[in-house]
Amino acid sequence: MEFTAQQIADFLHGEVVGNPDIKVNNVSKIEESNSGTLTFLSNPKYTHYIYTSKADIILVNNDFVPEHPISATLIKVENAYQSLASLLQLVDSFKKNKTGIEPLSYVSASATIGKDPYIGAFSYIGDNVCLGKNVKIYPQSFIGDNVTLGDNVIVYSGAKIYADSIIGNRCVIHSGAVIGADGFGFAPMPDGSYNKIPQIGNVTLEDDVEIGANTTIDKATMGSTIIRKGVKLDNLIMIAHNVEIGSNTVMAAQSGIAGSTKIGENCMFGGQVGIAGHLRVEQNVKLTAQAGVGSNLSKDTVYMGAPAIPMMQFNKAYVYFRKLPELARTIDALQKELDQLRSQINRKED
Repeated sequence: MEFTAQQIADFLHGEVVGNPDIKVNNVSKIEESNSGTLTFLSNPKYTHYIYTSKADIILVNNDFVPEHPISATLIKVENAYQSLASLLQLVDSFKKNKTGIEPLSYVSASATIGKDPYIGAFSYIGDNVCLGKNVKIYPQSFIGDNVTLGDNVIVYSGAKIYADSIIGNRCVIHSGAVIGADGFGFAPMPDGSYNKIPQIGNVTLEDDVEIGANTTIDKATMGSTIIRKGVKLDNLIMIAHNVEIGSNTVMAAQSGIAGSTKIGENCMFGGQVGIAGHLRVEQNVKLTAQAGVGSNLSKDTVYMGAPAIPMMQFNKAYVYFRKLPELARTIDALQKELDQLRSQINRKED
C-alpha cells in the first residue's frame, strides 16, 4: 500500500516541504532508512541523520529549521512522534481488517454477534456471549459464558477470557493473557491444609484498556476486579483479585499487585514493581523499577527502592550506601583507637 506525501500531510494536518507526489510504502528508523520509506525526527540527538537519510519522506516538528540541504521531502507537523503514532495506527488498521467467522471455530447458538466480526479458527465463543461491532478474535482464543466484549475489541491468539468478564470498547488483549481466573484465596485449616474460597466475582475492563501478552488478571472473590479506562499493562503482569487500577495508569513488565489494593489514576510503574495487598496508591504516583511497596503511598510522588521511599530521600540515603565500605573502615579504626585509650586508662588506674 502506497501513500503520497500530500495524502500523509492531509491525514496529519501537516505541511509538505518538497515533492508532494513522492510515494512511500513502508516506514524506517532515521538512522537505518531506505528509499521508499517514511521516517521521523523528534529527538534532537538524531538530527544529524536527517542530512544523510535515504528515506523519501521525513516527519519533522513545525519548528525544525535545516542547517544543510536535505534530499527528502519533509512534512511539518505539530508533534512528529505523535503524528507517527497516528500514521502507524492507520496502517495497522488496514492490516487487521479481517472479517468473517472461520471454519472450525465454535460459536454458541445463544451468543450475540455484532456487525463485521472476525472469529478465527479453533476459537470458542460460549453461551450468552455478547460481541460488539467490529470485534476481532484471533485463532485459538477462548471467550467464556456470559462475557461481554464492546465495539472494536481485539483478542489475539491464545488469549483466555473467563466467564462473566466485561470488556469495554477498543480494548486490546494480547496472546496468552488470562482474564478472570480464580483469585488466590485459600483459608488455612487447623490441620495445616488450605480450604479453597470460591471466587464468585468477575473482571471488568473499561474502554481503551490494553493487556500485554501473558498478563493475568484474577476475578474478584466478590464484586469486581476493575481496570479503569485507558490503562495499559505490559507483558507478564499479575493483577490479583479485587484490585482496582485507576484510569490512564501504565505498568511495565513483571509487575505484581496483590489482592484488594487500589491504584490511583495516572500512575506509572517501572518493571518488576511489587505491591502488597490491601494498600492504597494515590494518583500520579511513579514507582521506579523493582520498587517494593508495603504501605500506602501519597499522591504526586516518585518512589524508589524496597521498601519504597520518596526518590529524594532514597538518593540522599544512597550517597551513604555507596560509602558503606569506607565508613565501615573508619568505624573499625575509631573502635581500635577507642579500645587503645580504654586500655591506657585502665593501666593508669591500676
